Amino acid sequence: MKKIILCLTLFSFCAFAQAQRKTKIVEPVIQENPDVGGKVIKRKVAIGRFTNETQYAKGIFYDKENDPMGKQALDILSAKLAASGKFLLLERSDLASLLEEAKKSDNGLATIGADYMIIGSITEYGRKNVGKSGVFSTTKSQIVEAAVAVRLVDVSTGLIIYSDEGKGSAELTTRTTMGVGGKADFDATLSDKAISEAIGQLVENIINKCTDKPWRTFFLSFDADAQLIAGGASQGLKVGDKFVVKTKGKTVKNPQTGVMIELPGKNIGTVTVTEMGGDTPETEYSFVSFSGDNSAIDADKLTNYYIEETK
Repeated sequence: MKKIILCLTLFSFCAFAQAQRKTKIVEPVIQENPDVGGKVIKRKVAIGRFTNETQYAKGIFYDKENDPMGKQALDILSAKLAASGKFLLLERSDLASLLEEAKKSDNGLATIGADYMIIGSITEYGRKNVGKSGVFSTTKSQIVEAAVAVRLVDVSTGLIIYSDEGKGSAELTTRTTMGVGGKADFDATLSDKAISEAIGQLVENIINKCTDKPWRTFFLSFDADAQLIAGGASQGLKVGDKFVVKTKGKTVKNPQTGVMIELPGKNIGTVTVTEMGGDTPETEYSFVSFSGDNSAIDADKLTNYYIEETK
């Protein structure tokens, strides 16, 4: 009888100890393709680079171009932005050469081929083990803390329109009672979860900043045979969509900041999408019909005009 009672007691201790093992991850939920109550044209976003600015995992053979933590953060950010259903994500592994070309181009950063560019970095990363011992029980926790900074650049102006830092943490706790209970070895997934939480805090603001400004595109051709604009089905354009055609406004310099500002353009007509073509987001185009005074558009200077959605 005593043996039975002893076995039941040990079984209770084991069950209690196992129940104390917990993982604490707090991460915001990203709703896929949220209903925003209206048509959303997907913005083209290029994630220029994501670097690891901490000293973690930087040994003598460290390769900055193939940093695993930087690539991990880039993949997490890409997945969260894609889940929103509001972006076309463009790979720009050759960003350095594109930026060099942009300096020589009349269109500046437009050479990148995106509406916005994101530059990010892991600014803080730490891992620690903490424990607490009692008379009958011992608690041990693995804790990972990370901080991620991002900058959102409006490609058309080269200005940083959003800059912020998010912080995240992940914790795994185990508890033993009278030497019986769960044990946890080094958990590499905590790094993913901490970085994911930090990035998750910034995603909503990135989405809002990118969609606050009306979607804009440009003429590819304008003559009697065809009138084409950049953009197509992958961005959410459909046959029958209408957009406003405007002339580029005058560019003035703000004496307070030294930044060049483009003033609002003048409405000169509208275009209606009639047909679409192209194989990739970079090469897509749409045929449109123009309503307005054709003489108001100089076919030799199409960069002086832009097409914009109305909100």
